[in-house]
Amino acid sequence: MSALTDVEAVIVAGGRATRMGGVDKPALAVGGRRLLDTALASVTGCARITVVGPRRDDLDPAIIQVQEHPAGAGPVAALAAASPVADVVVTLAADLPFVTAATVATLIAALDADLSADAAFAVDDEGRTQYLLAVWRGPALSARLAHLGEEVADRPMKALLPDRYASVTVTGTADCDTPADLHRARVAHAPGRVASGPDDARSLVRQALLPLDARRIPVGAAEGATLAAPLVAEAALPPLPTSAMDGYAVAGDGPWALRPEVRRAGDPAVFTLADGEAVRIATGAHLPAGATAAVRDEFVRVDNGVVHRLPECPVRDDTRRRGEDWDAGFVLAESGETVTPAVLSAALSGEVAEIDVRGPLRVHLVISGDEIVRHGPLLEGRTRDSLGPVLPRFVRWCGAEPVGETLLHDSPGGFEALFAGTQDVDVLVIVGATGGGAADQLRGALDRAGAHIVVERVRCKPGGSQVAAVLPDGRAVLGLPGNPVAALSTLLVMLPAVVDGRTGRTPPSRLVGPLANASEVEGDRTRLLPARQREDGQWLCDNAIRTAHLAGLIGRTAIALVPPRCSDGDVVELLPLPR
Repeated sequence: MSALTDVEAVIVAGGRATRMGGVDKPALAVGGRRLLDTALASVTGCARITVVGPRRDDLDPAIIQVQEHPAGAGPVAALAAASPVADVVVTLAADLPFVTAATVATLIAALDADLSADAAFAVDDEGRTQYLLAVWRGPALSARLAHLGEEVADRPMKALLPDRYASVTVTGTADCDTPADLHRARVAHAPGRVASGPDDARSLVRQALLPLDARRIPVGAAEGATLAAPLVAEAALPPLPTSAMDGYAVAGDGPWALRPEVRRAGDPAVFTLADGEAVRIATGAHLPAGATAAVRDEFVRVDNGVVHRLPECPVRDDTRRRGEDWDAGFVLAESGETVTPAVLSAALSGEVAEIDVRGPLRVHLVISGDEIVRHGPLLEGRTRDSLGPVLPRFVRWCGAEPVGETLLHDSPGGFEALFAGTQDVDVLVIVGATGGGAADQLRGALDRAGAHIVVERVRCKPGGSQVAAVLPDGRAVLGLPGNPVAALSTLLVMLPAVVDGRTGRTPPSRLVGPLANASEVEGDRTRLLPARQREDGQWLCDNAIRTAHLAGLIGRTAIALVPPRCSDGDVVELLPLPR
């Protein structure tokens, strides 16, 4: 068998991923690592490794990085850009979650066994040849690429097919070409894991979710969504030279003869100032033709119809020039920015009528448990639903939109019916049923539904029993503990991460502050505790709180995330509470 030290590997890591919403597919995580890292692990030991695609600064400097031209021009263009030089060349894509070094070794052995073959191609378990997962004799691959000349963009791999080749059935051929492929790979690769803390749990959730399809909507309907493309001004601001102050539009150096017209904002009248003339102008009015400046009232005097600049005042032009704020084509906000009122206003100022967005996420809320009562008398053994009525406010606070709710009884098949009846939403937030009790059926229902369990539990208190999952159709499921304080604290941690993952939102900057009594409240795992700020700017946490109701949040402004071994004065993350 050819030694890997004589083998070159080319990993195709570009592509448009159109069937997955244009995501960076090689960066998607399966089994706890990126698809690109799985591909790299399968060719460890090769003398030369080239990754073709967008540059990635975190790769080993020994790995060669090139880009096909144009970007996304397909695997043949990628191989041409790599310009392999070795006698034996491994080719593969960076979307193979099951490829291993054994897969590559089998292909090399097949090529070694057939001296007449120019290449050995992988065959999947259904008998289909996978032309990109292959091992080539280097000179033969170079000859085939040279034969195509400049015509390599968007060519199928079969365009390189040599006259003589071997084929061999190997493992690891399944790729991730669609969201369903990715889901199956994640379910097959590993069960959900216990997250080491809230940060780990949020990271896992962001990595596990695919973004929603982008949609173009009117600007006025976009508040709360996330920009799916940069927001670009369609027109300059100001569109014309305008006066920044009440005063006079003037032509030349002055003094100026005052014309009888008054220029007001929005005035459509057309006239031209001659040199030495002035006209009264209001703030925001555009300057008439011929005007060379705008002079504010405070800097002039008017005598007998002549405008004079006051000698003690500076010579200053109070004109806002066309494009002073921005020209057409200026990027007002980057992709991933939340569409806030400020973003909406900027879009309108830039004459943008429609924008490309994802979200807001549609959330269906579920309060589970036979004991929960929202309306009517509270019978013995029942519990008043004190969380459900306020939960929508917290969901909106996290950047999502509640669109429905269910009070779910502890009945066989209840969750199956819930999953089947809520296919028009993006997220299911379920309170209760996450523990291991006889009535806690969520985890079993997720398994039966073929869900990918992203987070099995989290090392935090409260909220350790939470679960995060992805259903086969892409819907996210957040299972929260049943106690109100635990449920809301967990929601504030996890739902924003779901919003980030499904909309492509850039995670907002975290609020942090020094915790004065950290040594009193820290434990062996991250604690989620109500906090208030003192006048000196330090924060204080409550060490003991009853979790069965929200009374302990009265007078508190945040939930503090207190990590283990935290000392007094250490800076901790703070999750603001709705006011």
